[in-house]
Amino acid sequence: MEIGASTRKHLKRREIPHGVRFLTFSCQRRLPLLSNALICDLVLKAMTKARERQGLQIFAWVLMPEHVHLLAQPAEGSTIDLALRSIKVSVAKRAIERWKDLQAPILNAIADTNGHPRFWQPGGGFDRNVRDEAELSRTVKYIHLNPVERGMVPKPEDWPWSSVRWWMGKRDGEFACDELPGSWSGWKGFV
Repeated sequence: MEIGASTRKHLKRREIPHGVRFLTFSCQRRLPLLSNALICDLVLKAMTKARERQGLQIFAWVLMPEHVHLLAQPAEGSTIDLALRSIKVSVAKRAIERWKDLQAPILNAIADTNGHPRFWQPGGGFDRNVRDEAELSRTVKYIHLNPVERGMVPKPEDWPWSSVRWWMGKRDGEFACDELPGSWSGWKGFV
């Protein structure tokens, strides 16, 4: 290997066909690019399109300032990376185009080694198959408690960019999650 060549590990997904997945993906250099409400709206719109176009089911989510947690299931016969790619590319393209129009200084901070702006950190992020209800419950709680654990809000429902209020039954105006697959026993105990 050449000196200076990348030694980054590349994630190899071991996907259970049509399985429920816990995904985490981060902004370039873990910068707080999701601190802007307009950009968070872009992420939610991209998630909506992935549901419509790729048949992605989304069960829980949270947008943190520098990363996203998503509990999702690809459509039958599809893989998670197609939907994930559509979300990430859509957000990156729109945000970077806007920053270029504004000649925003953030473009320098998110440039890769070739000088090209990147919204998302390269690589597969964190990706895990959810195998049973106990793991599903832990994952949903982890997602919704992330802003509390980071000291950003006192209660999960105080964080504006999360599915927790939907899970609590406060579904007016919220990004609607999908119902859990039939093999799971239901919602009770997952909040």
